[in-house]
Amino acid sequence: DHKNPSVLAKLKIPGYSDYLHPYDETHIIGIGKETVEAEEELKEGRGLDFAWYQGVKMAIFDVSDVENPIEMHKVVIGDRGTDSDALHDHKAFLFDKKKNLLIIPITLAEIKGEKTRDNQQGEFTFQGSYVYGITLKDGFELKGRVTHYDDDEVFKKSGYYLRGDSAIKRNLYIENVLYTLSDSRLQLNDLNDLERLKVLEFDKNEE
Repeated sequence: DHKNPSVLAKLKIPGYSDYLHPYDETHIIGIGKETVEAEEELKEGRGLDFAWYQGVKMAIFDVSDVENPIEMHKVVIGDRGTDSDALHDHKAFLFDKKKNLLIIPITLAEIKGEKTRDNQQGEFTFQGSYVYGITLKDGFELKGRVTHYDDDEVFKKSGYYLRGDSAIKRNLYIENVLYTLSDSRLQLNDLNDLERLKVLEFDKNEE
């Protein structure tokens, strides 16, 4: 009843979803962050009940029984500090059920070496599009990644903030060609094997 919405059920799992997108009438794709419960000593000392967010999490939920939702599949991308425009802008989320295709931009942060604490921040190592195959049977299958950065120098100098104009913001496809857009270029990749086909560099001097 859209005039009187009500909560029919709850699902307590690690992580949360910032954006939910229908897969079909009885399944939902969620994208947000994975979480780790804070240690009891820390929670008691602060008088709070909280968790540390981790990497980007995607999940498929079965809501065919609305009073008993189920998390069918999930995948966690990167460590704490990993982010995606799709978390706050649904236009950055590309999904096509007929093609079993899901693509999102990812700014990847990874912890190098041993993880020493749950709130440890990863270092930036990649920015670009993660291309997944998606089915209800097998969940998420990473087919590959596409980036507009030609080397990793920007990541070595990034610190806690990734600077540069080559961060992919949008993905779209026409037939079997994937088009990715950043402030620096429009790039074409084969949608089957992700081989780069062509690059259109934007003239930064033009207004």
